[in-house]
Amino acid sequence: METMTLTWIAFFAGVISIVSAGIFLAIVLRESMGTSRMKELSDAIFEGAMAFLNRQYRTLLPIVAVITIVLFFVDPSLFAHGAEGAESLPKTALPISFLVGAISSALAGYAGMISTTKSNARTTNAARTSLGKALTVSFRGGAVMGLSVAGLALAGVSGLFLVYGNPVVINSFAFGASAVALFARVGGGIYTKAADVGADLVGKVEAGIPEDDPRNPAVIADNVGDNVGDTAGMGADLFESYAATSIAAMIIGNSILGIEGVIFPLLVGALGIFAAIISTFFVKLNDDEGNPQTALNIGLWSTNAIIGVGTYFVASYLFGDNSLGIWLALLFGLITNIAIGYLTEVYTSYHKKSVKLIAEASLTGPATNIIKGLAVGLRSTAAPMLVIVLAIGGSYYVAQELANGFGIYGIAMAAMGMLSAAGMVVAIDSFGPVADNAGGIAEMAELGPEVRKNTDKLDAVGNTTAAVAKGFAIGSAALTAMALFTAYAKSADLSAINLLDPMVVVGLFIGATVPFVVASQAMDAVGRAAFEMIEEVRRQFREIPGIMEGKAKPDYARCVDISTKAAIKEMVAPGALAIGTPIVVGFLLGPLALGATLAGATASGVLIAIFMSNAGGAWDNAKKYIETGVHGGKGTDAHAAAVIGDTVGDPFKDTAGPAMNPLIKVMGTISLIIAPIIAALF
Repeated sequence: METMTLTWIAFFAGVISIVSAGIFLAIVLRESMGTSRMKELSDAIFEGAMAFLNRQYRTLLPIVAVITIVLFFVDPSLFAHGAEGAESLPKTALPISFLVGAISSALAGYAGMISTTKSNARTTNAARTSLGKALTVSFRGGAVMGLSVAGLALAGVSGLFLVYGNPVVINSFAFGASAVALFARVGGGIYTKAADVGADLVGKVEAGIPEDDPRNPAVIADNVGDNVGDTAGMGADLFESYAATSIAAMIIGNSILGIEGVIFPLLVGALGIFAAIISTFFVKLNDDEGNPQTALNIGLWSTNAIIGVGTYFVASYLFGDNSLGIWLALLFGLITNIAIGYLTEVYTSYHKKSVKLIAEASLTGPATNIIKGLAVGLRSTAAPMLVIVLAIGGSYYVAQELANGFGIYGIAMAAMGMLSAAGMVVAIDSFGPVADNAGGIAEMAELGPEVRKNTDKLDAVGNTTAAVAKGFAIGSAALTAMALFTAYAKSADLSAINLLDPMVVVGLFIGATVPFVVASQAMDAVGRAAFEMIEEVRRQFREIPGIMEGKAKPDYARCVDISTKAAIKEMVAPGALAIGTPIVVGFLLGPLALGATLAGATASGVLIAIFMSNAGGAWDNAKKYIETGVHGGKGTDAHAAAVIGDTVGDPFKDTAGPAMNPLIKVMGTISLIIAPIIAALF
């Protein structure tokens, strides 16, 4: 079969994924939304989420337009490296690829946001029937986002390759996706945590009312934030990982193996899509006594199994005697999926020792709770980093030794193997906010305890899947950054980076500093927005008579507007720093210093991401562990201390930590774009 025919297979796999997402959405929309009160609450969450998304993308529009115009003045033949037809590449190749990447990422965000906010009340209503039906509705709502992310990314990359025939030229597709993802991750994280902190501190601690109580003015903003952060934010994050990894693997494959090395990552992506679609039918419960976590795990395990088996035959067809080494390298990525998920659970689940120790530390107040949480977060970096190191070293070794010296390609294949399951991982992650919103709607609509029992079971699982998805995003970001770094070295004609060169050391320290600055900006932004939110909630409790008695309706829209304005305003500075640093370093200090900058940013960024995400998850579940009745349960000093710890952990795990993933990838993709230019200058 001709290689370009195989590219068409990948393109149509992406289209099939998008169509499947549409079918799942149509099936979900056929479900009933329940009572008029449930519909009213769902509509309020939907309107708030879409208002934020529309304002976010309107803010990004001028930035996207400026970058698109700049790319019109860059000669695409600089990136073609002497490939056949390089001189005839149109000047529109770079800007169009960038624009398609940015638009595709935005479309995935819209698809997921519409699906999850339209699925929440339908899940609540399904929970009135059975736990199994509620799981089916909520998971299908999440599957829309998962299949949209994988489908749009694969169709975009393979479609542009069919048009331009050069993987380096279409790297600006990944840059477009990265730029949108960074702003979406940071903006979404600021939005959700400003609302969450305000709702928790004033509602739970000061007013003593339950979570999702309709008397809390921030409750709708909090429910909107679940979708903004864990659907649009996570989806954009993994969309860019998928795109950047695919293109980096194609670039490396083209330089080492020729066209077969370009096509293989696309076919791996196609297999991942088919595996995810097939595995969605395995996610089900036969009775209300079943475990939703087990059902979701079966979906993920079967996706990995199908990819593992399928890629063996594809590798054998394309690479012959070299196939075993390349396939084993890809397996390292699939195994990393499972290992990172397990380790995340070890440090964030309240069934495990670390979280129980944080809960115990809460008995002596918030200070000891925070100290223990920081210790757990710092300690949690070691094991995941060991897994990532083994994946990089192992994939390089098997491809180097068993595939005729193709070690660098092996690293890219490990990253591609991990990302090939993104359709299912994003589906499982997006299930989380649907389940969370469903529980909130059940509480606010005052449904019976049997309904809340079902939604609580789904919500508890959603907390675990969110933590695992964050671990997956971090692990995939590390492998993607490594693949981008390798592709950058190829494009900049670098064979080695000398640490004895002072300019290289300068670049290394600059790169290592950037993630700390961006994390600081994200934390500060949440603090400022949360302050305004807290003051607003207190004002409404104080000035609107009858709120606490349930006789007056809070001004939900005002709290939604506070979170939206804060997120839009605060997301620009981190994005500008991420885009500007590689450009300044590259053009002032040269390709060697820029390579060192990427290395420093990747090392510190991944460690900060693991530390913050796991510490935040552990604080959150320590609070939930106490709420089960341990150490006196709700209303005790231990619970109040745990709520404060969780409040500190919220921007850790949902804003600053996740921002590291797109940060290191956007630095990698923009460096890859400018690599041929700065190589020519220096």
